[in-house]
Amino acid sequence: MAFDSPRYGDSVTSAPADSSRLHRRLPAVEERSAGGIVVDVQSGVAQIAVIARRNRAGRVEWCLPKGHTEGEETLQETAQREIAEETGIVGRVLIPLGTIDYWFVTGTKRVHKYVHHYLLEAIGGELTIENDPDQEAIDVAWLPLREAHQHLTFPNERRIARQAWQRLAGDA
Repeated sequence: MAFDSPRYGDSVTSAPADSSRLHRRLPAVEERSAGGIVVDVQSGVAQIAVIARRNRAGRVEWCLPKGHTEGEETLQETAQREIAEETGIVGRVLIPLGTIDYWFVTGTKRVHKYVHHYLLEAIGGELTIENDPDQEAIDVAWLPLREAHQHLTFPNERRIARQAWQRLAGDA
């Protein structure tokens, strides 16, 4: 049985009991990504840019923009670049919101993935998926931050959205 990368936000991808010996022999590596919540206030309402993509089963998932670091980028620079590429919105990092981590197994390794999320202020750009070099995003939209947790697919990202709302509302 082959194991693919999990959907983003899965806390742990478990292997069947009969393959546990195989997984212990695989090398473990760490991967880091960054992204987050870019906020723009439109008509007095804080809105965030989110992307849609299709998972392996073909279902649409709404999620926060994020991606791998490139070269010597800082995590904040990665978050700004990835958000601009995947949403078209240029943002400036305000504060860190938290890190989501999870494990998954590929055919050759066990991966401990860390995704660092930041709160960003939108400072320019227009919504588009045309600049996504990986062409993973199939749609992009503004969602009211107050309601974003109702639309995001993954529980960990819903938690990040609630944290952003609390920070902006002065509750944290």
